[in-house]
Amino acid sequence: MSEAKPLSAQREDEQKIRVLVGKPGLDGHDRGAKVIASALRDAGMEVIYTGLHQTPEMIVAAAIQEDVDVVALSILSGAHMTLFPRVLELLREEDADHILLTGGGIIPEEDVEALKRKGIGQLFGPGTPTSAAVEYIRSWFAENGRDREAVES
Repeated sequence: MSEAKPLSAQREDEQKIRVLVGKPGLDGHDRGAKVIASALRDAGMEVIYTGLHQTPEMIVAAAIQEDVDVVALSILSGAHMTLFPRVLELLREEDADHILLTGGGIIPEEDVEALKRKGIGQLFGPGTPTSAAVEYIRSWFAENGRDREAVES
């Protein structure tokens, strides 16, 4: 069993993971989005929170402009089967399918499986510890993240 590094040591030797937290649609409940945004920021990630009532187009435009690695959507309105696929479609249209699309909300398990088959990343339901999302994003980034320094040069 390896000894865990202190959080500050982890931050120093890792690239910053850039995450856009989006709240698409008409749902006005943003507590979960704010909690996950804070948890990701506390874990050393750079977080952009777009606020309430964003369209998929607005979210994808912000993701590209902010050069993010991850888009995390919070959807509690029941529109997850429309909004997640639309954001993924727009990311692909913009040649930004290197960005992980993940998120959470109240999503039935059969819909979670259907969304995963379409290419959506792991989805988190109510009561999931924020550490699960942090670890998932870190793990994904370790395997798929890009070398920002090389891109910026």
